[in-house]
Amino acid sequence: MSGATHPLDRPLVVMCAPNGARRAAADHPRLPVTLEAMLREAEAAAEAGAVALHVHVRDDGGRHSLDPDLNRRWYETLQGRLGHRLVIQLTTEAAGRYGPEAQMAVVEAVRPESVSLALRELAPAGDPAPAVVAFLARLAEWRVAPQFILYTPGEVARLHALRRRSLVPGTPPVLFVLGRHAGPDGRTDPRALDAFLALHDESCPWMVCAFGREETCALAHALACGGHARVGFENALVHGDGRPAASNAERVATVRTLARLLGRPLADLAEARRMLGVDGRAATTTRRSG
Repeated sequence: MSGATHPLDRPLVVMCAPNGARRAAADHPRLPVTLEAMLREAEAAAEAGAVALHVHVRDDGGRHSLDPDLNRRWYETLQGRLGHRLVIQLTTEAAGRYGPEAQMAVVEAVRPESVSLALRELAPAGDPAPAVVAFLARLAEWRVAPQFILYTPGEVARLHALRRRSLVPGTPPVLFVLGRHAGPDGRTDPRALDAFLALHDESCPWMVCAFGREETCALAHALACGGHARVGFENALVHGDGRPAASNAERVATVRTLARLLGRPLADLAEARRMLGVDGRAATTTRRSG
């Protein structure tokens, strides 16, 4: 999809991130911390226009968990119920609790169709450890498609340098993270995307997520530049005008509206699988209009 002749012609993949690792049910009544709640939010997000789901598994106490058995149960249930409508992506986020060994172990145990990997967590500096290089090489064998999470323009440059040396295989999709849960002034600058793109190799499809009320503006900028969007309560509980969002689906619908206003077509499931590098094991749907 990155090879389309014009950025606005690229079918837009909308990924919903309903919960994240840090927020709790007390932060919003529609933030899912149980499997049943995740199923409800995911189905509503699909109805609103999402074609991919970014999942943080929570334990019985509501905490972010990389427990392999728990992740397998959540993944298999979500895949079984919604895999015909959504790419199901598991996270490996450390969240201050896990190291690379646990992150790699959950992927090997579950072998989801899609997984998010933060470069700075798996390989904080220098060359990745041999175990990490071997792990990345085996993802294709396991039919697991990685999406690399990149927090700074410097990480963009580093990822592509590792790719050129074959320490990171292929042309994986990436997610650019704009802002933080709590930045110095609590604001996200949508123009920060430009510095990421200046160092990016367009052979790797790219997506953006952003924090707080500027999420909407940052995603609009990404859509105008031909990127894809990850949206949901992991990153923002409010709309661009500061109004509380009623649900994750409402935030997805906002991105769908942006796509319509900009003239971007929405990707169908088959196109989402191609963009995310997933091998197309599930059924596909027909492209929807914005």
